[in-house]
Amino acid sequence: MARTIGVEEIEYLALGAAVLGTGGGGDPFIGKLMAQKAIKECGPVTLLSPEEVPDDVLVVPTAMMGAPTVFFEKIPNGDEALHSLRRLEDHLGKKAFAVMPMECGGLNSTIPFVVAARAGLPMVDADGMGRAFPELQMETFNVYGVSGTPMVITDERGNWCLVNTVDNAMMEHIARGITVRMGGVGHIAEYPMTGKQMKETSILHTTSLLIDIGKAIVHARERHESPLEAMSKALAKSIYGTPVVLFEGKIVDVDRTTAEGFTRGTVQLEGIGDYSGSRFQVDFQNENLIAYRDEEVVATVPDLITFLDLETSKPLTTETLRFGFRLVCVGIPTPEIMRSQKALEIWGPQYFGYDLPFIPVEQLAKKRG
Repeated sequence: MARTIGVEEIEYLALGAAVLGTGGGGDPFIGKLMAQKAIKECGPVTLLSPEEVPDDVLVVPTAMMGAPTVFFEKIPNGDEALHSLRRLEDHLGKKAFAVMPMECGGLNSTIPFVVAARAGLPMVDADGMGRAFPELQMETFNVYGVSGTPMVITDERGNWCLVNTVDNAMMEHIARGITVRMGGVGHIAEYPMTGKQMKETSILHTTSLLIDIGKAIVHARERHESPLEAMSKALAKSIYGTPVVLFEGKIVDVDRTTAEGFTRGTVQLEGIGDYSGSRFQVDFQNENLIAYRDEEVVATVPDLITFLDLETSKPLTTETLRFGFRLVCVGIPTPEIMRSQKALEIWGPQYFGYDLPFIPVEQLAKKRG
């Protein structure tokens, strides 16, 4: 059923989005402030259950694309994604019935709320990744047959482009080049689809899940639970699997670069407590991709690899990782829709250049005992 989302829910949403964002999707702090400001100025946003959306209406995902590290230096005006939506509507000759997130992570779970509030539109409780991924074709929309174009990209200076491509891989290639020339960040409206297509190709009820996760973490100690226990209980009611603790340690090195519109690198930890004497490494491309303990693979994309502050359980994005941070790394089994052979061809380990099969994180954990 539809529900009203106000300022308090956005607070919880931002926290939950950083958990499922696997280190990517952009830091949620700025997006949270943008969404809260838009709601204060324009009123709360109606969050629709996917089942409440008519089959024949237009639904449009909106987002930021580019390198998360650049976003810290290129603070948006707050209306860029809205301009992209309006220009896409003009091109299509049809008004959007609702907006929705393209991914379930970080900043990109809050941007659609900014657009929804300022446009006076509802938002759909669903997305196209169930996590965050670095590239635009890495969407369940794409896997199950929706065209990503026409799409519109707008920057903070008012430059914009309409993109039409023959397939979604080319959409990513061309849009990434445009985004680089916009300074590394662009704001997009993409994958225009019908309500019927949305219901057939989306991961459903993820926005409400993010709010539940954030709320569980914030109020965990009131219930005499650890934040990790509270998060696990929230996920137990979802289509995600049970979280697995992969490692606890202190960051001893971060190698991070920004190139070609992505933030790429590795983070290395030395174990503490029960993990003393062990080493841990995570490779990332905007999002965390592969985790190794003592050179043994313990989790791979598309399962979620998330760093939480050891004391507060606050999730950390890849651009905020720093030497000396004490963290717990958690693996979360992704929904089954993300694990089909067709889906793995688009976002499995081999797509990112790793000569590794995808083995579910829960199976890897069971193998280690």
